[in-house]
Amino acid sequence: MPSPINYQDVLAARERIRPHLTPTPLRHYPLLDAAIGHGIRVLVKHENHHPTQSFKIRNGLSAILGLSDAERARGVIGASTGNHGLGLAYAGGLTGTKVTICVPEGNNPGKNAAIRALGAELLEIGASYDQTILGCARVREERGLTLVHSTNNAHVIAGAGTMTLELLEQDPALDAVIIALGGGSQAVGAITVARELKPSLGVYAVGAASASAQFESWQRGERLSGLPVATFAEGIATGSAYEMTFDALKQGLAGFVTVSEEAMYQAVRELINLTHNIPEGAGAAGFAGLQALAPQLAGKRVAIIMCGGNLAERDLKKALAA
Repeated sequence: MPSPINYQDVLAARERIRPHLTPTPLRHYPLLDAAIGHGIRVLVKHENHHPTQSFKIRNGLSAILGLSDAERARGVIGASTGNHGLGLAYAGGLTGTKVTICVPEGNNPGKNAAIRALGAELLEIGASYDQTILGCARVREERGLTLVHSTNNAHVIAGAGTMTLELLEQDPALDAVIIALGGGSQAVGAITVARELKPSLGVYAVGAASASAQFESWQRGERLSGLPVATFAEGIATGSAYEMTFDALKQGLAGFVTVSEEAMYQAVRELINLTHNIPEGAGAAGFAGLQALAPQLAGKRVAIIMCGGNLAERDLKKALAA
């Protein structure tokens, strides 16, 4: 199976980030079991408990700690809707690396403020994330910075893989894991680790129906780009499939579903009520996806990933008002 990384890469990433992060909790909430039904035992991996409230701190630390001294000295740049930028900014602070983050215009103001608070320079470029990527490339070239792409970077993907390594150590009996799919680092990391440690683990993806580029690419078996994006779930608001992750996703996913904006808002509400954690849209997408996948996962032990908790105030108000 094609993969941009291997299991040894994930182990190396864990050694890089281990001094800086503690394992995130894996918790069982019986009320989630009741809400899903079908005899499914639901476990929640709380990546929202990281210092930046997102799994992408793993990616940022793995990537920046994996750079040479010369690459760090030039300064690092990345395009982000927030969580990748937070991870890079956090890692930059630990290592004394100057970090520049490009975000879309009108990006989540809370994420923007947090990136700046961690000491990174923040540039608002482009009306969409795909446009931000192009703008980021221009700034990188003008300034001679080191690019750390949110997906097309082996150290980033290996860092994301440490989450599934940790997950299987916490519960080796898991049957499936459901992952919100943006660029695909988390899912490809999971596929890589599962292939080595537990080939029977089903890795399922969930995307936003109103940002369906990854899903349509997976269905058609070809990498698409430039598709429309209209979702509040910033972490999965991509209009393209990505070079480094697409082939592994195409061959390694056990299944892929998309969910509506309404379903994700409902999942935000239910997770707040039943776990007393606040997920962002992508952080709630796994639960929304499990509701769609429940009939085929009946009787299984299933982990969903609360991959981020940086929900914009406007979206929290909308979720609670519904």
